[in-house]
Amino acid sequence: MRNIIVGTAGHIDHGKTALVRALTGIKTDRLEEEKRRGISIDLGFAHMETGGVRFGFVDVPGHERFVRNMLAGAGGIDMVVLVIGADESIKPQTREHFDICRLLGVRHGLIALTKMDLVDADIVELVRLEAAEFVEGSFLEGAPVIAVSSKTGEGLDGLRAAMTNVAARVEPRKVEGGFRLPIDRSFVLKGFGTVVTGTMWSGRLKVEDEVEVYPSGRRLRVRGLHVHGGAVEVAEAGQRVAVNLAGVEAEELSRGMTLAPAGRFLSTTVVDVRFDLLGTAHPLKHRAPIHFHAGTSETEAEVRLLDGREAMEPGTTGHLRLLLKEPLLLLPGDRFIARMFSPVVTIGGGEALDNRPPLRLRKPAALARLLRLTDFDMDGRLAQFVDESAGGVGMPEVAARTGLSEAELRLVAKRNGLIEVPASPPLLISKTRLEVDQTNFRQALSLYHQQHPLEMGMPKVAAPVQGPLLEYILARMTDVTTEGDLIRLVNFRPQLKADEDEAKTKIENLFREAGLSAPAVNEVLKSSGIDANRARTILQTLLRQKTLVRVSMDLIFHAEAIEGLKTVLAAKKGQRFGVPEFKDWTGISRKYAIPLLEFLDRERLTRREGEQRTILGP
Repeated sequence: MRNIIVGTAGHIDHGKTALVRALTGIKTDRLEEEKRRGISIDLGFAHMETGGVRFGFVDVPGHERFVRNMLAGAGGIDMVVLVIGADESIKPQTREHFDICRLLGVRHGLIALTKMDLVDADIVELVRLEAAEFVEGSFLEGAPVIAVSSKTGEGLDGLRAAMTNVAARVEPRKVEGGFRLPIDRSFVLKGFGTVVTGTMWSGRLKVEDEVEVYPSGRRLRVRGLHVHGGAVEVAEAGQRVAVNLAGVEAEELSRGMTLAPAGRFLSTTVVDVRFDLLGTAHPLKHRAPIHFHAGTSETEAEVRLLDGREAMEPGTTGHLRLLLKEPLLLLPGDRFIARMFSPVVTIGGGEALDNRPPLRLRKPAALARLLRLTDFDMDGRLAQFVDESAGGVGMPEVAARTGLSEAELRLVAKRNGLIEVPASPPLLISKTRLEVDQTNFRQALSLYHQQHPLEMGMPKVAAPVQGPLLEYILARMTDVTTEGDLIRLVNFRPQLKADEDEAKTKIENLFREAGLSAPAVNEVLKSSGIDANRARTILQTLLRQKTLVRVSMDLIFHAEAIEGLKTVLAAKKGQRFGVPEFKDWTGISRKYAIPLLEFLDRERLTRREGEQRTILGP
């Protein structure tokens, strides 16, 4: 059975709540004040099944003072029933609610003319014509206009049939990828504990799943799920869901928070958007404060115009940046509403394009980038995000910026020729960026060889790319080789001048002749016949070539001396000895014996046991 979320919209006292009750048998006024005053103040919820469709109703308040509550329910609807009282026709909140539905991108719906029992047939027809004219050029142009009476029941069957027909055109919500459930209520239910409710925007949620509360980051366990009053094991996109959460008090959760998979998304305080300013609004100035509504959340935001203008003109569409006072979970494609501070009226809304925009771009570049993102589908946006990320971008970050699952990301990446670099987590990089990185790396390596002709290669830590991407590039480049932690071009060899070649031979011979009585390094460098910097570079080369072996910070031995010592130990394998015996075997003083023994311990050739050691090998 398909699940469709229906939102009511319309002016106060035009019969929205009565209509929902007449259709479903459920009274959505739940607050004592609502019952006493006869108006809806907060969101109400109900459901019905007809024509193979399960409709979940979000009944919203119509009074101007409670439009912010209306906005909390409007974000997750699939279709709208625009309610117009036949006794009053179109009124101020009718217009504002309808503007909100258009700005939120609602694409399906119909019009219900309520209270037909209070007026004669001619008035009903007149209001029908006014309603049709009111929605011309909008998503409701040509939509069914059904006259009903919640009191007598007349027209309700026709309304149900029309709703079923409209529901058939609603595109199913996405159940793949991460779920999102904006919270609209939090309360304690006796015998269960903390319960939150909301409309599942996307994905699936199961009992015992770990969820994260955005933006707080708190992680909780799902103890139970209810859909339309019945317990279920799995809840899906398009359903009204009650979630029983373990380990949290109800007052710690509130409307505006969002449940989503743990560690899947990132909250943001900066979002680049496409913005539609209503023709009835005042010009929107640069740095103007606004009320920002998205999902069930509300926060303050500051407008940043990117086109250099001082103000955006009414009735126009623009691309701008919003700085949010509080972090929110937003994804590209999410719709939002903007309201002014004074007077508090709806002035516009639009679509989020990027929840992690680059902040160092100048305004013209940022605007040009936004225009490209507007024209792109998800494939194009993913390619843009990846291409902007030097060194590749991790799968989790891309998922957080797009809302796609890793499986979906791989499909989109394959379609767009993006490369997945093996890593934990995997990286995505474009072919163009990879080719640029390879070219830059090769140039950097060649320059390093020119500047350090005596060295065997560039240390990996000095490479212009790092981590898994470096290893991936090295595996692809046939003209580059690695030796330990050094990288060099295959055809490169250290270029020694005549005096440097002589110095190299002299340094090596001084260490060879010293045997296990290692010479002082500084004295060897002074005796090399060349300046200290070049001599030290040659010494490092000999160490990397393993011609010399560093035993401690101050002691370096020739490799032949160390091999000779290993031969001595091999003949005594398994024998226990102390420092005096070692000095007798080698003929060296304690100054050299202790560092050598510690070196042998590290090399696992000996094992220390108190004041004694046991020879393990080689």
